[in-house]
Amino acid sequence: MPIEFVCKIKFAEEDEKQKGRQEGDRESLIEESCARPVKDLAGFANSCSLHGINHIFVAGRLGVRQTLWALAFLLSLAFFLYQAAKCAISYLEHPHVTALSEEASREMVFPAVTICNINRFRFSALTDADIYHLANLTGLPPKNKDGHKPTDLEYPAPDMQDIFNRTGHQLEEMLKSCNFSGQNCSAKDFSVVYTRYGKCYTFNGNRTTSRKTKQGGMGNGLEIMLDIQQDEYLPIWRETNETTLEAGIRVQIHSQDEPPYIHQLGFGVSPGFQTFVSCQEQRLTYLPQPWGNCRTGAGELIPGYDTYSISACRLHCETSAVLQACNCRMVHMPGNATICPPNKTNCVDNALVSLLKKPSDSCPCETPCNLTRYGKELSMVKIPSRGSARYLSRKYSKSEDYIRDNFLVLDIFFEALNYETIEQKKAYDVAGLLGDIGGQMGLFIGASVLTVLEIFDYIYEVVKARLLRLVKPQKKDKKTDLKQDQRNTVATVILADKKEPSEAPRSHTEGAAYPTGILPNHHHHHHVHRPGLFEDFAC
Repeated sequence: MPIEFVCKIKFAEEDEKQKGRQEGDRESLIEESCARPVKDLAGFANSCSLHGINHIFVAGRLGVRQTLWALAFLLSLAFFLYQAAKCAISYLEHPHVTALSEEASREMVFPAVTICNINRFRFSALTDADIYHLANLTGLPPKNKDGHKPTDLEYPAPDMQDIFNRTGHQLEEMLKSCNFSGQNCSAKDFSVVYTRYGKCYTFNGNRTTSRKTKQGGMGNGLEIMLDIQQDEYLPIWRETNETTLEAGIRVQIHSQDEPPYIHQLGFGVSPGFQTFVSCQEQRLTYLPQPWGNCRTGAGELIPGYDTYSISACRLHCETSAVLQACNCRMVHMPGNATICPPNKTNCVDNALVSLLKKPSDSCPCETPCNLTRYGKELSMVKIPSRGSARYLSRKYSKSEDYIRDNFLVLDIFFEALNYETIEQKKAYDVAGLLGDIGGQMGLFIGASVLTVLEIFDYIYEVVKARLLRLVKPQKKDKKTDLKQDQRNTVATVILADKKEPSEAPRSHTEGAAYPTGILPNHHHHHHVHRPGLFEDFAC
């Protein structure tokens, strides 16, 4: 029958000691590298570059001297934090300053000049159909020129662009003389543009072929003489939104990058005077958010315009409002929509008035970050003089009274070949913020960026040491249990010896052979002792 032996096996001491030494050395290296002794607070205070703390954290009890130093340090720290907070608040407000300077130039691009006769329709050019259709627009009664009402006449639908083009004042008839920088010019140097005043004309409006002037002062710009043709002005039967009581022209001086917005940005020139306009080019640079409120060039362009401008934005807003309310657009508005007929004048006026009453954010027109405008100084003298009135009367076959009532001279020039740059700049940027905080830090607590790094490094070492102390006892307990298991290993051996009891004694003497397949005997005559083999066992 099988016999069960419970044997206690003892490992060789040399093997156990060598293995223990190897594991101990490895663990000691790990502990030494991960758990270096951390300086105490007094030691850190003596080695830290932060001023004053080496007098506070010292060995021994807290005395009067340490207390005074602590109060001085806390007071300095409070002043520093107060000043740093003020600097941070000032930076978050994103202030800016405006820098003004003047730059000289050898030559300058002459601005675009748009002129409009205040009267939109010539009375002699209106047909009976025009008078009938324009009754709501002009205030004229729907009669023909002879004063008779049209009975059963049916006129074709009006084409407003054709009416403006045909009945507006023609520049060829108004322009009596033209001169630019000593060279003659003509009506061919002007381009037709439509505004609220109807058919208008722009000089030097092409950006690619813009004219330049190489000298400042009077006589080195544009000088034109115009006949405003007051005898063609419409008689006033009743007042409308389009009724004008004055005589003369409207003028706007603008850059080639923006369309004319002459009904709001233009100035008036009266007949019977020579008006001198001295210009000063101003190049403005604004800051985007959060320092300013300008629109960068990378923004979406307005349909119908190559570049963004406030005038283009306003026209776009007006066009959208009229399209939404009346399903059409005015002649001067961009786009391909149908032009509003005269019977929709009230609808257009109401839409524009409603647009003005809406909040500004309904159609915001931001200032472009780069803008060119022209400062103007106006002066005038009366024309013609008594001597020139007779000469002009003979030259143009007009009476002297007609010359006084209709002729005007407009002289536009640069005051000097220089321009002003008005630039918004950041009053407080990141470099200024860091410089101010660094200066306050050095003044009050004698610290720098490296001092802050020293403090963080010390905090890191302290936290790491605390964590290692929590983990180390658990590792020691596991190691002790593992060694105890290795020392007290118990093996159970099942023997199946079928020999006779007389041939299998219960005890043996030293040197007797063990049955094969049970346990190796290290006392065998050919066995050499090696670490790691069984030293002895007992059953």
